[in-house]
Amino acid sequence: MAKDENLPLFTTKLAKGRILFQFYSLLIFVGICFIFVYRLSHIPAKEEPRRWAWMGLFFSELWFCFYWFVTTVVRWNPVYRNTFKDRLSHRYEKALPGIDIFVCTADPVIEPPVMVINTVLSVMAYDYPPEKLSVCLSDDGGSELTFYAMLEASRFSKIWLSFCEKFKVEPRSPEAYFRTAVEPLGEPVMAKDWSTVKMLYEDMKKRIENTTKLDRISEEISKEHKGFKEWIFVASRRDHQTILQILIDGRESKAMDIQGQTLPTLVCLSREKRPQYHHHFKAGAMNALIRVSSRISNSPIILNVDCDMYSNNSMSVRDALCFFMDEEKGNEVGFIQFPQAFENLTKNDVYGSSLNVLMELEMPGFDGNGGPCYIGTGCFHRRETLSGQKYSKIYKADWKRWSNISVDDSTSVLEETCKVLASCSYEENTQWGKEMGLKYDCTVEDVLTGIVMQCRGWRSIYFNPERKGFLGVAPTTLLQSLVQHKRWSEGDFHIFASRHCPFVLGYKRIPLKLQLTYCMNLLWATNCLATLYYVIVPSLCLFRGISLFLEITNSWVLAFVFVIIVHRAYSLGEFVWFGGTFKGWWNDQRMWLYKRTTSYFFGLLDYILKRLGFTNSAFVITTKVADDDVSQRYEQEVMEFGTSSPMFTILATLALLNAICFVSGLKRVIANVETLVWEQFALQILLCGLLVFINLPI
Repeated sequence: MAKDENLPLFTTKLAKGRILFQFYSLLIFVGICFIFVYRLSHIPAKEEPRRWAWMGLFFSELWFCFYWFVTTVVRWNPVYRNTFKDRLSHRYEKALPGIDIFVCTADPVIEPPVMVINTVLSVMAYDYPPEKLSVCLSDDGGSELTFYAMLEASRFSKIWLSFCEKFKVEPRSPEAYFRTAVEPLGEPVMAKDWSTVKMLYEDMKKRIENTTKLDRISEEISKEHKGFKEWIFVASRRDHQTILQILIDGRESKAMDIQGQTLPTLVCLSREKRPQYHHHFKAGAMNALIRVSSRISNSPIILNVDCDMYSNNSMSVRDALCFFMDEEKGNEVGFIQFPQAFENLTKNDVYGSSLNVLMELEMPGFDGNGGPCYIGTGCFHRRETLSGQKYSKIYKADWKRWSNISVDDSTSVLEETCKVLASCSYEENTQWGKEMGLKYDCTVEDVLTGIVMQCRGWRSIYFNPERKGFLGVAPTTLLQSLVQHKRWSEGDFHIFASRHCPFVLGYKRIPLKLQLTYCMNLLWATNCLATLYYVIVPSLCLFRGISLFLEITNSWVLAFVFVIIVHRAYSLGEFVWFGGTFKGWWNDQRMWLYKRTTSYFFGLLDYILKRLGFTNSAFVITTKVADDDVSQRYEQEVMEFGTSSPMFTILATLALLNAICFVSGLKRVIANVETLVWEQFALQILLCGLLVFINLPI
């Protein structure tokens, strides 16, 4: 027994196969050196017309080499974590800390209320003492439809949480569970309960969907709860008072499920919005939740999830606590990041949304280099880190201090008190958005906030359990995917070009290898320049009969061929190893090109325009639902272009350009079959042909 008290709550293991990757990296490095030796020793003379095009190609290759070096640093030393939840239960079951769970939504059309409540119900049903759970929904859309759905969910939770606890079901999102589970006909008791609960869920879902279609709350429904009276004073979704309702107060004796077990506290918040105040998008919503929850429950651990990322693993809270409560290393841990995974991916992932290599290899690489970035969802935080506290070696978490906090106010008094904390004027002349809470004035407030927390001395951990902690919804059209990456790349470059750049803010605060690791994401936008050059200039030069590469018979060509084949072959093997297919890898290569030539280009352009004062910051929400015909094409893996966009103009122009240049190049070779034209233009024709093949959907 005493021996168990000294055992760690988690272990860290180095990735297997690192020697293979290091050997592969060495081979690529040698090949790159030969390429640069050739480039430097064969610079065209000043009088040659190809000199400047050739030099541009050389600088593009230098950029690709630098970016390859950065990704190699990321992948050099990945680590993987394992937790011991049995040890946690043995030592701390009676002293487990409270958990505040934040769920964020912003638009009842793009993010339907039924989806929102499934996420809420899934986190309410965690395998954790319910009296220590407090779930807060931030409805930044200020919608009474969402409030109605939450009211229905609060009633259904009395049945659902009891059902989950009784039969240990997984996942604990009703929609996801009943969509995948088979009725347990062999167990009469469970079969009866199963059918009853499913029928009750379907009835609730139907009521919510019917009300959502009507786009209004009936008089009969409005009488069901005093909270509906709040919407009498709502002018619009961007001009309304704070609306805060505690739908379930876990402190009250009547907050019980059908088995007599305590229910988690459930809060619905629509913070105040006024046209004259900037609301700071999701960061502002999160900061309002931090303040409001500090008054209602003030739990030491905060989990935040997006409304489309339901809990897929009821033990995730206990996994996270294994890191926070570890006696030796837990005190330095500021946040635990779980991977972002999706449930609606097709077999070959037509839009390259799986993020398998990123989540299975590169994020563990982040962890090995000093700690993963905060990606905005599926993340457990220590409340002190979000409140601006710096880490000190003498810091030691006092879990008993947090667990002894109590609020004696009645529910109605507590609601009125908390409304002030979510008002527009509360943050005036304060450090909120600067030194406290999530950072403002950046479209990727999550990444920026994570960097700042790490620079304050806190350690971050990446944990990727065998059963994913959270499952979300991936984009179902090409435009959704490109717009999403445009926002990410713009925000990431904003961080790199600001005083919060890891090389500036992180100097002597975080390891150099972690500073370099961040560059993999922060420099996404600048990748567009070298990629656009490589996609456009060699093809135009082929059209004009200007050779930019060496002859196919030249021995130096082996360096180019070796690097290309080995690099792509390793990429394919890596992709398949992490659960992909060959066609999925090819789709991923296509999306790699599309994102670099459109999303990253517009992200960089938007950043420049904002710095010049021509445009303002905007937060674009990616739609979480699709029409039936769009969903059908997505399942059939037919590329869906959605509405018109300047991004498609660029893609179509590049596709047409390369098709014309490819035909022109072939024509030139056929017309001069007796000369050495083929040897001179072989690599350019192959490059152009590859681009044509990639662009077949266009």
